[in-house]
Amino acid sequence: MNEDLSLLLIMVEAGGVFAPLAFIFFHLLRSFIFIPVSVVIIAGGVLFGTMWGTLYSVIGLMGVSIFFYAFIDKMPKTQERIIKIKNRWFGEYRNLTVGQIAILRLIPFVHYHLLSFCLKQRKPGFKKYMKASFLTNIPIAFFYTIFGEYISTFTPSFIALTLIGLTCLVYLLREKKSIIKWKEFFKRTKEKAAG
Repeated sequence: MNEDLSLLLIMVEAGGVFAPLAFIFFHLLRSFIFIPVSVVIIAGGVLFGTMWGTLYSVIGLMGVSIFFYAFIDKMPKTQERIIKIKNRWFGEYRNLTVGQIAILRLIPFVHYHLLSFCLKQRKPGFKKYMKASFLTNIPIAFFYTIFGEYISTFTPSFIALTLIGLTCLVYLLREKKSIIKWKEFFKRTKEKAAG
């Protein structure tokens, strides 16, 4: 009995306190070693269960959001690449809503930092950005923690149906107007006439 208790205490001391911290830190590290967000969140669900896995994933994703907000303006080349990708995927004058960003984060092949950049353009103030970031991180953390174990058993037709459904939601939640400044509009008109 004492041996079992000692072993349990050693396991709790070794992994119990530091395992969640290591997992949260791994969310930050994930960006640099190109591991998809969904994979890390699924691992959190397996390691910590639904409730704690979701909580630790939200904390980790919020850390990633803070890191992104603090450093993206200090990395102009990276920011230029993200702007080019955003313009190619969503259009130069299209701003995604917070709801669209939350849904797009559920789609595994949409880049997490691209959506963080769109969120930063939508909510440039730190407080508003963090609130919107929190709201958009909850669905991805919850979805992949809960359903992570079952995603591998989905049939290709069910995955296609899910992606089509998410695409329809993104379309329905879109911003219905685009604002183009006069100077930019007439600049493009002159460029097309000259080219």
